[in-house]
Amino acid sequence: MIEWDDFAKVDVRVGRIVEVLDFPEARKPAWKLRIDFGPEIGEKRSSAQITNYAREDLVGRLVLAVVNFPPRQIGPFRSEVLTLGTYRGDAVLLVDPDAAAQPGDRLG
Repeated sequence: MIEWDDFAKVDVRVGRIVEVLDFPEARKPAWKLRIDFGPEIGEKRSSAQITNYAREDLVGRLVLAVVNFPPRQIGPFRSEVLTLGTYRGDAVLLVDPDAAAQPGDRLG
């Protein structure tokens, strides 16, 4: 069990995917994402193993991501946020915020 204060340290925000690029250097199939988190945080990059989604289905989509983990080097790519999803077999399914959510909104 964790305490509420532990959970409160995790900053989860709504972001809008603005760019999806191939990531052929990744060990597991993944996309390189550029995500807009609004004016307070700006745009951040994320590597995400969500190749069960087509590129055109991702651009413009709202997602949730942890924005206060330290950046992680994944091969030649520096991932700045952790895009959230659930696992279903080998597929990662994105966690969708409500359609009325705006980039930068905080999970709480």
